[in-house]
Amino acid sequence: MTSLITICISIAVLLALILAIVSFWLPQMTPDYEKLSPYECGFDPLGSARLPFSLRFFLVAILFLLFDLEIALLLPLPWGDQLASPLTTFFWAAMVLVLLTIGLIYEWIQGGLEWAE
Repeated sequence: MTSLITICISIAVLLALILAIVSFWLPQMTPDYEKLSPYECGFDPLGSARLPFSLRFFLVAILFLLFDLEIALLLPLPWGDQLASPLTTFFWAAMVLVLLTIGLIYEWIQGGLEWAE
């Protein structure tokens, strides 16, 4: 039993060492101006770092996280029909969807999803 664990650990260490050596050895070491310049998402990297940033980006990010959380909450639904009362599970899932839909409609009406002002 211990020899099997020793063999597994030695294979893992050997594989990690081989990958680390290859990762330092494989890439080309010829830096140029383009590779050394920072990438700033389309903004001029030579300008000021204190440019005004639109809060709409944050709103879209929060909406994305909200709907991503909705997917995570709805993923266990296929197993919900195995509970004692699957209709209760369906009811609460429908409530989550209705609440998120109402929130999305509210944001749409308020103009929170419009990019142009």
